[in-house]
Amino acid sequence: MKPEVTVICTCYNHENFVRESLLSVINQTYEAIQLIVIDNASTDNSRRVIQQVVDKHPRIVFIRNTYNIGLCRAFNQGLEQASGKYVIDLAADDIMLPERIQKQVEVFETLNKEYAVVFSNAAYIDSTGKKFGYHYALGAHGGAEGQVPTGDVYKEILRRYFICTPTIMMRKSVLMKLGGYDENLSYEDFDFFVRSAHDYKYHYIDEVLTHKRVLDGSLATQFYRVGNPMLKSSWEVCNKAYDLSRSQEEYDILANRIREFIKKCFVAEDAEQAAAFRKLLNYIEDPGWETELLVWLCRLRLPVNWLYQYYAKWRNQRNLQLMQQGVPFVQLER
Repeated sequence: MKPEVTVICTCYNHENFVRESLLSVINQTYEAIQLIVIDNASTDNSRRVIQQVVDKHPRIVFIRNTYNIGLCRAFNQGLEQASGKYVIDLAADDIMLPERIQKQVEVFETLNKEYAVVFSNAAYIDSTGKKFGYHYALGAHGGAEGQVPTGDVYKEILRRYFICTPTIMMRKSVLMKLGGYDENLSYEDFDFFVRSAHDYKYHYIDEVLTHKRVLDGSLATQFYRVGNPMLKSSWEVCNKAYDLSRSQEEYDILANRIREFIKKCFVAEDAEQAAAFRKLLNYIEDPGWETELLVWLCRLRLPVNWLYQYYAKWRNQRNLQLMQQGVPFVQLER
């Protein structure tokens, strides 16, 4: 008997994409799938679109929130009803290729319980569905060019964002042991990666199994907005990583990551959070004059964000062109 896989799809104002996303689950070659959809109080026609799909596929579990409870809490709503051995967190604008679940389950079933996550490569698409690049660049053989970290990836998780989040399949027992997503945070992946990779291994499948959609206002672009809650969430995760880290090398890697977040605080004009990051950094090492200067400049509350927005528009256009030329997402400045 094949193990069941639960796909939890959270939707907020994705009326133009949610149908295609849900159909990509329904049309999987793997049959033992439980699909749970949560509409997180969308203000557009997402709920109506979802209901049309549910009417044709009544086995879908449809949760309708009367107000937006946040991404992490909404996912946990679905997790409470999940019956699968494995779980996929699917955004309502991303698309799974037809054989994705089958291939991930086949691999997962060969791995021991040390492994919590199976992930893969992904293609990036725009609002029209046009493909414009890959998370890991493809070589002549069709696989990723270069070495993708696999196995014990904790240090790499601390160092940088290298896993395309929509590609992951998680072992449900690990999710439950971790208590699901941390509902106090505004985004989920950094925290889940840190907490799970500390005790478990990850396995990489060298295939493109997901299309990740990139839209204006996507989560990554919100990091630099004035008043965004993501920097505080990142600080919370860095505190967890500080408690979890086991070696000087891991602390050194975390220190570099904290410095990157302080730079984001400067751009987002968030002096309070910059000071909090600086305090955490000081537990690991002397922040140094450059970091102290940057934190001091944050206190001046210089109006730098509007300048950054112009730069960001130019950078995003440049990155798009580079990806079209074959440069992988993981090598781009973020």
